[in-house]
Amino acid sequence: MTGARLDVTRPQILAFRRKAGGLDERLPRGRRSLRRAAWAGLQDSMPRAALLSLHARVDGTEQSTWEDPSLVQLWGPRFHIFVVAAADRAVFSLGTLPDDAKGRRRAEDLAAQLDALLGGEPMTCGEAGRALGVHPGSFARAAPTGTVLIRWDGARRPTIWTVPPPETSPYDARLELARRYLHIYGPATPEAFGRWAGIGRRPGVAAFEALGTSVTPVRTPVGDAWILAQDEAGFRAAPGPPAPARLLPSGDAFLLLHGADRDLLVPDADRRSALWTPRVWPGGLLVGGEIAGTWRRADTAMTVQPWWRLSGAERDAVVAEAESLPLPDAAGRITVCWDG
Repeated sequence: MTGARLDVTRPQILAFRRKAGGLDERLPRGRRSLRRAAWAGLQDSMPRAALLSLHARVDGTEQSTWEDPSLVQLWGPRFHIFVVAAADRAVFSLGTLPDDAKGRRRAEDLAAQLDALLGGEPMTCGEAGRALGVHPGSFARAAPTGTVLIRWDGARRPTIWTVPPPETSPYDARLELARRYLHIYGPATPEAFGRWAGIGRRPGVAAFEALGTSVTPVRTPVGDAWILAQDEAGFRAAPGPPAPARLLPSGDAFLLLHGADRDLLVPDADRRSALWTPRVWPGGLLVGGEIAGTWRRADTAMTVQPWWRLSGAERDAVVAEAESLPLPDAAGRITVCWDG
């Protein structure tokens, strides 16, 4: 973690994040694209948010795409529900395993109890909680062992089952998690990584230090940060054309920011407070590469609040995105209502 700092501008940062996140041009349909779209995980704490994040990035996304056999659902960073590539299960589970002996023992003991109860067979969290005499929500604490998978459709408590532990070590998983974070969220700080991963500041700093020369210091409009060394050329490259419009769900990786990173994405304070509310966040409207407003949906009615006057072509692009959302209860029936 040494070297002269590279200066990167806001346009460079946003262009890189869009390209790295697959938001400028949808990836071709297929499992390789699904894994790339879920490179830093797809938060799914809001029902079907991961599906909408996939739709924003992968061509041909359908209502059932989030259940593709190449993907799994688990409690990942900060114990939030995530959809990740099955091949990356260790990264998003073991990568968040507590460093302290007490926390690790608690996770491993609870995972062992679950495995003894379930024997690999699925059971609802409610049933498992009653059988073990614990609150169903506590099972998220066992997920960092990499042995707990879930299925949650947003309507009821998740179904839970156990799988064999990953062969990856927690140390290697943590470093790969840091690399994934830097590629999708970079430039970033160790403290921001620790917060996002739910592991705390000190482990976040330790992970960045362990990455050594594979990270490069940069200076951004909101402070000093780091990027992957292999991504430097991408930040220097001329940006490609942004997508006309994308509807990003609450918790989408492009929006899942805190502190100064929010200032960078949305410079206006009033607009920041409209996007990152104290309670349930709305979705973000991405138009021409910039967050241009918010959106919320109730059944088949979508209310879009643009922050500035959109052209007719831009409005048409937003409507086309809304009508193409592969939602099981509203696919092809979305009506856009403009609030502003």
